Amino acid sequence: MNGSAPDPRDIPPHETGAEHGPWQVDILLAEGFVLTEFSAVIEPLRLANRVLAQPPFQWTLRSAAGGKVGCRAGAVVETDPFVPRPDADCVFVLGNSDPDCPALSLGPEIATYRTRGAKVYLLAEAASRYISDHASDGRLHTTHWENATLLRERSGLFDANFALASEDGQVVTCAGMGATVDVVLTLIGQLTTAAAQMTVANILLHEKVRDYGSLQPFSGVKPTITGDADLDQAIRVMQDHIEDPLPINEIVDHLGISTRSLERKFKTYLGTTPNGFYREMRLNKANNLLLNTTMSVREIGLACGFSNGFSTLYKAFFGITPLSLRKSRLENGRAPGGGRRGG
Repeated sequence: MNGSAPDPRDIPPHETGAEHGPWQVDILLAEGFVLTEFSAVIEPLRLANRVLAQPPFQWTLRSAAGGKVGCRAGAVVETDPFVPRPDADCVFVLGNSDPDCPALSLGPEIATYRTRGAKVYLLAEAASRYISDHASDGRLHTTHWENATLLRERSGLFDANFALASEDGQVVTCAGMGATVDVVLTLIGQLTTAAAQMTVANILLHEKVRDYGSLQPFSGVKPTITGDADLDQAIRVMQDHIEDPLPINEIVDHLGISTRSLERKFKTYLGTTPNGFYREMRLNKANNLLLNTTMSVREIGLACGFSNGFSTLYKAFFGITPLSLRKSRLENGRAPGGGRRGG
């Protein structure tokens, strides 16, 4: 089953920060897959497609034989079968609460994706199975803490790594469950922009995007948005002043650091400038208002801190005017006013 991104041939080059697009994501499912993790992969990708003018992601659900696959919660999805030459940029392998499930032993499939250059994300039980079958050094990988305990009791080979996720070349092992959202948000930030990542996190009401090195919550570690307290605070100030943007010098005065220091932090952690991040955050909010309300373009510009020149700036950034984007979505059956959580 394919995700709701447009045909790549219909998408012009875009300026979202990605090197190319749309990005193809394969999602491999076994019977009994965890619905929480399925939603945690699909929903951030869907929302990224919603908030950016040119949708950057498309996805395909796959299983060994194709056809209907059910989760333990009772939901059933239609899947396509595995293919010998997958054309995907990333692949997510979901767990199913049973690390002994034979369907999670996907060594040949994982090898095929890696050979073809895809990044492989293994969640929870899928990570545990990979660690058991392939990992020579368990310390390079992680899984859900319950699975880690089981691995250690069974074989003693797994030296506990309680991080949310661990990256070893093309393979990312992840604790799964709620940590899946953080991993997918990180992917969105890597393939699009930090501001797009933050906008999707805000829609999800996901307050802080935890990095891979954050410990799983049972350890009591308190995560941050970026890993830097000053940068976290700067972003919160920006979020609180969308309609009436503050000059960067006022933000640094509030933080008690220098402009140069803030610029270094934005460059190091987010790969952008404070002004660039702030501007894109406001443009992403404008996109939400444009596609999900009946506000006029001028009203939207004012609501996002653009007192003049909004349409020109919007087109320069997204490659399409606000009115043209709204018209194209209307023609595709997406009417403004569909609600914050509309697809």
